[in-house]
Amino acid sequence: MKQRLIDLLAVFEKENIEKSFPLDYCLPVYHCVSDENLPHLNHIIQYKNARQFENDLDYFSRYFQFLNWNEFKDFLNGNFKPQKRIALLTFDDGFREFYDVVLPILERKGIYAINFINPAFIDNKDLMFRCKASLIVDRIKTSASRNVEINIEQVLKINYKNKDQLDQIAEKLEVDFDSYLKDQRPYMNIDQLKNLKEKGFGISAHSWDHPLYGELSLEDQLKNTIKSLNFTKENDFLHDGFAFPFTDFGVRKDFFENLFKNEQLSYSFGCAGIKLDSFEKNLQRIPMETGETASNTVKKEIAYFTFKKLWNKNTIIRK
Repeated sequence: MKQRLIDLLAVFEKENIEKSFPLDYCLPVYHCVSDENLPHLNHIIQYKNARQFENDLDYFSRYFQFLNWNEFKDFLNGNFKPQKRIALLTFDDGFREFYDVVLPILERKGIYAINFINPAFIDNKDLMFRCKASLIVDRIKTSASRNVEINIEQVLKINYKNKDQLDQIAEKLEVDFDSYLKDQRPYMNIDQLKNLKEKGFGISAHSWDHPLYGELSLEDQLKNTIKSLNFTKENDFLHDGFAFPFTDFGVRKDFFENLFKNEQLSYSFGCAGIKLDSFEKNLQRIPMETGETASNTVKKEIAYFTFKKLWNKNTIIRK
């Protein structure tokens, strides 16, 4: 019902969103861009191909001015005057395709992006648990003899706290995560990240190993976050920004109050779409991997924001 309402309202949004976009900034977030079949992502992310991604960038460029990290912070502090509404392009998880596919596109178009990474996976030391689930599902679906004992939906529901179950299932199905990491190299290595930094792109923290924060205690939330921020600081990457893995849904006010005792931290980022947040330094991004064009995605976000504004429901309240 909710999605049908959003789809209906979006029909009435004008193509030119320059005036209707409700915020001063636009924060699109992607994970991966690839023309290839990626078994570790196929069943968890609707990643775009290179042509679709370029079309998205061309759309955003018509209505927004892409900024770099320092310009973005200056803008929010009132020290930068753009020519039009601004956008900050963000990527999560540090997948290798950013280096192989996205980087040449951004360099050709002169667009900056900031990468929020999980240090646990750099150099392909480990694979995020949801990627493990995707590999298992891929094996089940492509196997000549489907393993009826293993339910695909249940595999995809396994959470961070129970992630060891995925290793047990993988062993049963003879899915070798270590070999996959070695052969496919799904993540960027430290040298690639440093090269991105030298080219002027941003690298910042996305938690240590990508848990769902709403399932963690406050102590574990802070520990996981601070550990990732320390890594970025030690490696001379950006250590004044943090993006939540998955979502910040359920993260309480006391987390932000504790985290921002670190006066070097400028902003944190969720991915709830076009929304405001009662904690003003936590900014919400627009998920772009929905199977839609940038135009459709943004128009639906605008329509939903406008609708919820009627009932003062377009701000996330932290308690």
